[in-house]
Amino acid sequence: MSLRTLYQKLVESHTVTRLDDENVLLFADLHLMNEYTSPQAFAGLHEQDRGVPLPGQNVAVVSHIIPTRPEALRVIADPASALQASNLKRNCLRHGIPLFDTNDALQGIEHVVAPEHGMIRPGMVVICGDSHTTTYGALGALGFGIGTSEVEHVLATQTLVYRVARDMRISVDGELPPGTTAKDLILMIIRRIGAQGARGYVVEFRGSAIAALSVEARFTLCNMAVEAGARGALIAPDSLAIDYVLERAADIEGHTRERAVAHWRGLRSDEGAVFDVEHYFDAGQAAPYVTWGTSPDQAIPVDGTIPDIPADAAGRPDASMQRALRYVGLSSGDTLLGLPIQHVFIGSCTNGRIEDLRAVAGIVRGRKVAEGVRAMVVPGSGAVRRQAEREGLDGVLIEAGFEWRKPGCSMCLAMNDDVLQPGQRCASTTNRNFEGRQGRGAITHLMSPAMAAAAAVTGRITDVRRYLAGTQAGAQ
Repeated sequence: MSLRTLYQKLVESHTVTRLDDENVLLFADLHLMNEYTSPQAFAGLHEQDRGVPLPGQNVAVVSHIIPTRPEALRVIADPASALQASNLKRNCLRHGIPLFDTNDALQGIEHVVAPEHGMIRPGMVVICGDSHTTTYGALGALGFGIGTSEVEHVLATQTLVYRVARDMRISVDGELPPGTTAKDLILMIIRRIGAQGARGYVVEFRGSAIAALSVEARFTLCNMAVEAGARGALIAPDSLAIDYVLERAADIEGHTRERAVAHWRGLRSDEGAVFDVEHYFDAGQAAPYVTWGTSPDQAIPVDGTIPDIPADAAGRPDASMQRALRYVGLSSGDTLLGLPIQHVFIGSCTNGRIEDLRAVAGIVRGRKVAEGVRAMVVPGSGAVRRQAEREGLDGVLIEAGFEWRKPGCSMCLAMNDDVLQPGQRCASTTNRNFEGRQGRGAITHLMSPAMAAAAAVTGRITDVRRYLAGTQAGAQ
């Protein structure tokens, strides 16, 4: 048998049948749904009088359109959004699909909720109508986003017509310097390989720097791999990942547990397996990164300067870079250090977990949010929120002047009540800085939670290293 990559093993183990040289019919162990990509899929099912044969392998979450104001009972005021949520509830009841509804105590962002409740296990194929499903690669599961028509197919068959990707390996060795995190590392990688650098590939991350990351930091890394165009991201499960799963998967016990662990430990690329593309990075070259433009690859170290606009062979300047600079109101040669901000958003499926909130509290403890800055913390789930409150993090954040919100996607994509105003500049822990992503005419600068916290207390983009003389390399 030929040597195989981890990605190839996962695809082969879930292939129902090969359709042609490029496509297979792939079985999905778990299908996650949200309120905005599922309505048309259910409507298509009902028009054809089809059911959902494996409802227990589908889970739904209300997360994108939900308000995050700290009210006892959350009510979705927008009629269109309220209809999306009620339709999802009705469809889940009709087909027996588990649902984390609007006021469920465990409600949250699907990519935070699923792993924290033990739904994600190494070796699984997990799909969702959301591009950041790549998050689950942190546990050795193949996760990827699908479109609405594909959601319907999965509901009806628990399978998907899947075009097989190519293999890319990104090796990262060395140690992250103090003050840098998984967010900085992935921004550095995306900057180097480009926003389309992994297009058509599933990326496997490996190396001593990856092994040193916490599981939550690995979620951040795999979550943002899609911002380089990746169709998936994987990290071979090690003891850290396996322990994370076992602590949350109470149903795995006895002989089942022994067999599962033995299988999971074997989930790795064969020694000598060939990857189509390989990249190598030194973690020691990372620094606190901040995006300056309207794409995640438009990023620089916080103490760097915005690069010159490149020109083609005919001397024509890069139009996309020109447009990005016009949108954000900056110029080549500018520094981001000291740039005033009006808003800070901490949350999202990229950086809304408990480690992220601990990092923020560590920076703001004993300090105050700068005058004229509105700062929000939105936990990734109800479980994260309760854990933070048990640890007293909410008190630290509120005392500093942050808004302590209910869980949800919130200002990550502004499909809810949390929207920036035109011209507002936001230090954000989210995954995308596209034009209008957080509000029409608003400007987003992506950065780590600690960097966003530093921006909150200074009112401007700040090098967090001035506060973190002892930061450990593996922190997120």
